[in-house]
Amino acid sequence: MSQIEKPLFGAIEAGGTKFVVAVGTSPDNVVATSSFPTSDPTTTIRTVMDFFQANAPEGLSGIGIAAFGPIDIDPLSATYGVVRRTPKPGWSGFDYRSAVSTFTDAPVNIDSDVNAAARGEMMSGAATGLTTFLYLTVGTGIGGGMMVDGRPLTGSVHTEMGHVAIPRAPDDNFAGICPFHGDCLEGMAAGPTLKKRWGRTGSELNELRDQATEVEAWYLGTALASFTLTLAPQRIVLSGGVFKIQGLIEKVRDRVHNYLNGYVHGLENRQNLDEFVVPPGLGDRSGITGALALAMSAEVPHSN
Repeated sequence: MSQIEKPLFGAIEAGGTKFVVAVGTSPDNVVATSSFPTSDPTTTIRTVMDFFQANAPEGLSGIGIAAFGPIDIDPLSATYGVVRRTPKPGWSGFDYRSAVSTFTDAPVNIDSDVNAAARGEMMSGAATGLTTFLYLTVGTGIGGGMMVDGRPLTGSVHTEMGHVAIPRAPDDNFAGICPFHGDCLEGMAAGPTLKKRWGRTGSELNELRDQATEVEAWYLGTALASFTLTLAPQRIVLSGGVFKIQGLIEKVRDRVHNYLNGYVHGLENRQNLDEFVVPPGLGDRSGITGALALAMSAEVPHSN
């Protein structure tokens, strides 16, 4: 060959509904990608590894995993990469790092799906040029990744914004579906809630759309207003299948504006919310872009 081939990296965006996988030399150069429904852990990881073997037969220089949580993302922890208690059947206690090591000795870097997606949006999406912003996704579950000075906000665990308590919308008697907290934000506004509350998915709402989006906007907008007051992001990026419902993001902006009531400098005018609460610049590629970035920063294990 006339030039040295660049190393290949593998990326896994592990969602509660589907997995997205990719192989590339960088986040800007993806050479192969695929997606498939999330199944049980053994079947799902086997499918992932079959994809890597088919598209990188010589091996990978690193693997980045952006996983739904809760998951241990502390590289110094003995349980790094282990899924905590999750509503997703069969996945509590699953060890990503151990499962992947069965197939490859490539170094692995693991973060929450929303933290990785936030990285992607900061690199080349709606948060380019920003250092402090919030990425929130609303789909099978609700998760938020807060970037502060260009790094994810973490502490003893990664943030769990989907499980915060939110005041109920007026006259709303819906019980909520979160198995841990009932009527937390995720229990009242995630994708499966639409099915439980209205008897149909977001794409099937039809004549119920106006009513459903009003309720969704109440919970999501109230949460975003609270996050704005506590975290002071420069921008909020909203993603996930629920935000594909026509008109929802506009109503969420309205709710944020009404709740803040002119209190936050720079957000006194409703039109400013159009630039403050925005869809992802990378569309559905935020997570896999961030996962590839994680793969490139994975550390090679040291031999003794």
